[in-house]
Amino acid sequence: MSKRIIIEPGAKHRNYWKDVWNYRGLFYFLAWRDVLVRYKQTAIGVLWSIIRPLTTIVIMTVVGALFKIPVPNGVPRALFVCAATLPWQFFATTFTSASGSLVGNANLLTKVYFPRIIVPLSSVVACLMDFLISFAILVVFMFIFRFYPDWKLVLLPLFLLMALLVAMGAGLYIAALNVKYRDFNYIVPFIVQFGVYVAPIAYSSQSIYQSSYPSIFKFLYSINPMVGVIDGFRWCVFGSDSNIYLPGFLISLGISFFFVFLGIWYFRKTEYSFADVI
Repeated sequence: MSKRIIIEPGAKHRNYWKDVWNYRGLFYFLAWRDVLVRYKQTAIGVLWSIIRPLTTIVIMTVVGALFKIPVPNGVPRALFVCAATLPWQFFATTFTSASGSLVGNANLLTKVYFPRIIVPLSSVVACLMDFLISFAILVVFMFIFRFYPDWKLVLLPLFLLMALLVAMGAGLYIAALNVKYRDFNYIVPFIVQFGVYVAPIAYSSQSIYQSSYPSIFKFLYSINPMVGVIDGFRWCVFGSDSNIYLPGFLISLGISFFFVFLGIWYFRKTEYSFADVI
């Protein structure tokens, strides 16, 4: 006997997450499809996963050296920038992919029923693959500069998870808005581009927290959850050479969870209308 599926209004569907699990086969299919087509018909294939962050690392390292931006004592500038670029690149690609995922799968949304959140969730897998490949840059830099981390490196996945929460929370919210307002196809790249300069990639967040800036400015700076993520990555790699400013990190962590709840709430609230609007 075939299984009967009852479709309830989006916000009232109590078994929503059970449905998401039941449709995990579709999740695997979409995720694998994204991985296969990511660099299809490109001359150098997965090497783009290394070239893109490496280009950012080179530019930020040169800029930091030209403007004599201070870095922690004993930490090579290129390695310092690399430890911030990789989590930022993961956030940027995940956020961008999730934001445009519904519009990119419009034909699928209008044909069959399934929990729509599967689409942006599946886009994470290809981005995670990119991160794992690009992580080789950090490993190579460590050998080049003879810089070896301690046990704190095993905690790095926790900060990667934090970056994922931020990216998916914001991505779900923008993805839902993008169904109705395609302007966000153009707004998202601006957000990512602006974020490169706001996030502590070429510089240390300690230069902000230990400065004479007003407390309100430091609080507003901490609202950017990627500050906490990048500080966490650097702490895992450099240990005591790059300490975490705990009050700022806790604010960033709280904002990360807020993004997740806000993104899921708005996505679920508007999900029922996607097929009609898109």
